[in-house]
Amino acid sequence: MAYHSSDLVRVAKRERNPRRKYLVINRLQGKHIPVKPAEALAMFQALADQVPQSYAGPRTLVIGFAETATAIGAALAAALGAYYIQTTREEVPGAEYLYFTEEHSHAAQQRLVKNDLDRIMPDIDRVLFAEDEVTTGKTIRHLIGRLEAEYPGQANYAAASVLNGMDAKALEDWKARQIEVFYLVKTEQADYARALQRYAEQGVFSDSAGAAFEKNADGQADRALGRQRAKMRQTAVEAEADGWMDARRLVCPDTYETACKHLWDQVRDQPGFPLAGRILVLGTEEFMYPALWAAEQMARGGADVRFHATTRSPIEVYEKEPYPLHVRYPLPSLYDKNRQTFVYDLGAYDSVWIFTDAHNAEREGMDALVQAVSLWNENICVVRWC
Repeated sequence: MAYHSSDLVRVAKRERNPRRKYLVINRLQGKHIPVKPAEALAMFQALADQVPQSYAGPRTLVIGFAETATAIGAALAAALGAYYIQTTREEVPGAEYLYFTEEHSHAAQQRLVKNDLDRIMPDIDRVLFAEDEVTTGKTIRHLIGRLEAEYPGQANYAAASVLNGMDAKALEDWKARQIEVFYLVKTEQADYARALQRYAEQGVFSDSAGAAFEKNADGQADRALGRQRAKMRQTAVEAEADGWMDARRLVCPDTYETACKHLWDQVRDQPGFPLAGRILVLGTEEFMYPALWAAEQMARGGADVRFHATTRSPIEVYEKEPYPLHVRYPLPSLYDKNRQTFVYDLGAYDSVWIFTDAHNAEREGMDALVQAVSLWNENICVVRWC
């Protein structure tokens, strides 16, 4: 299938981010906007098809960028039969880190587990970075510089992204550095700022208790009645799954796929909880691919499934179409109660499955997420894989 910018790209306004005012949202990526899992996976496979066969096999290491490209990276590694590791902003027990920056992000510091890189770099020839969008290429260049400083001359580098907005000068620079570039769709950055001008400044956002706020002309928040009030109820069934594999650490593709299948087997056997009808599957922050994998299995069983995830990205929401995000729910993070996260555009389903690898200690985040989902839904199951 051929993909075009109009098929994928929606532009939203970042909140309080002077480095980059817009955020490109891919409607098929399964991060901010609910998507049929098969559509997301088909797009990821189409990206894998752009990568030459010389990148297939265990001499390649795929690095997926947190948080939005973790599922893309895992799917790309699975298609190539390559090793996989994702960048992270979380604390990984027992890890030493290689740090780098993502300057335009709301959370600029990124890191890779250096212990695992030390172990795998002598055995690989190619490093393939997986991203949802490469805009200028600065973040990847920063990371290549860090890797070259630690492992000089060890590997060749390339990047695969769904969207590529690099200008001619940046592309020539990468070519001179012998960094290969693969992508599905070429985009033009100048269009993004113009697209934001089409939207009015008035928007609606919702807190996790169901109260909505409407911005007045001064940009202040006035409390107004929410679209839907719901009683405070913690309605979720909670299930623990074993066999967790953490892609913040190096994973072998076959082993990781087997672990995802084992997770699904435990979900499928969950007693007394429906796997039919209209279903929402929610991942949490960096934890996307195993939840997407399970969502696809539910869809293959005949359910009408949508998938997306919570996110650390604070994005302005607007009611008017065709703006992509309309209602947001601020939450304490499941991974750090002192950090705010968001979920966008929840709706009504026959059942909702929340998949997370956050540990039980941070109850505030899970309680808030369940509360937000329960505004629209009664049947909620939380699956912890950790």
